[in-house]
Amino acid sequence: MQTLKPKPKHRPFCFSVKGHVKMLRLDIINSLVTAVFLIIISVLAVMPETTTFTVLGGVFGLLAAVCCMADGALIYRKLLFNPSGPYQKSAIHDKI
Repeated sequence: MQTLKPKPKHRPFCFSVKGHVKMLRLDIINSLVTAVFLIIISVLAVMPETTTFTVLGGVFGLLAAVCCMADGALIYRKLLFNPSGPYQKSAIHDKI
């Protein structure tokens, strides 16, 4: 007699591991696009013949671009070293 296996429960895309990995990849792309945009705007703000506040805004924009690149690098490292997610499966007897 053949036993029927229960059908796996459908999980929405955003709650699956693959969904999280794809969203993190999109976050990396978003960070890099934001950094490029900030660099362009900041360099245009730091051009000569500008006021002190415009130069200060350009410097803060460059600092924000560096933070965006660091964010993308940290997310990339997380995906590189732990692609399956933050949780580790272990047997119940290992916890005791």
